[in-house]
Amino acid sequence: MVGRADAGGMNGTQSSPCGTPGLTPVLADIRDTFRPDRTGRHGPLPPLLVSMTLVTGLVDSFSYLVLGHVFVANMTGNVVFLGFALAGAPGFSITASLVAMVAFAAGALLGGRLGTRHREHRARLHSTAALAQAVFVAAGLVLAAASGGTPAPGYRYALIVVLGISMGIQNASARTLAVPDLTTTVLTLTLTGIAADSRLAGGPDAKAGRRLVSIAAMLAGAAVGAVLVRHTEAFIPLALALATIVAGAAVSRRSGREDSPWLHPQH
Repeated sequence: MVGRADAGGMNGTQSSPCGTPGLTPVLADIRDTFRPDRTGRHGPLPPLLVSMTLVTGLVDSFSYLVLGHVFVANMTGNVVFLGFALAGAPGFSITASLVAMVAFAAGALLGGRLGTRHREHRARLHSTAALAQAVFVAAGLVLAAASGGTPAPGYRYALIVVLGISMGIQNASARTLAVPDLTTTVLTLTLTGIAADSRLAGGPDAKAGRRLVSIAAMLAGAAVGAVLVRHTEAFIPLALALATIVAGAAVSRRSGREDSPWLHPQH
């Protein structure tokens, strides 16, 4: 998407309020991520995917802090944890890591099928996938509330399964929506892009603002989730994640009622 931030960065007519070169394009990119052009290539999808990135931080904070050393969204971390467990490192579980990866893959399969079915209408894809994800997060919320602060093994693995499926759906749908730099669960390439595309590296410094927003969203979700787990009922992060997902589904469903260019993928 060629947004207002891109134009400002290329014509060189804008200057930073504080005189710092390159600051204004970054701020404009952040602004356009939260307030995108609804007639543009991606319409309202950027802020919706930012909210999904926030959900990732909330859900993974619950899984890591409450369910033990396991992630339900960050599969790179689970592969590393599996290696630790295989080496006999204390506090890590082979079974938990494998269950999380299998559940995530199952969710990605479901999300992939939804993507195939609704690929040509991106608002319908987002809202349908978000509602499917919400079902599994709601199941996790019920299980977490019933299990207490320290879930027994049965509850623990049930939670890993339903939350892993939910995050697999999210990741697969975000992949099909294909908004650059908003993958919602993976930040390694986002961090790489900020450095590799920076002016210090001889790059155009494109989309640094959007990338920073993505990082900030996951950081905020993880921090808020950790505070809630420590100081309130452990299931509260899941309740907040569920509310965020449902709100996003409502927004995309409403936004998709009018025919706009962003609804249809550009092949």
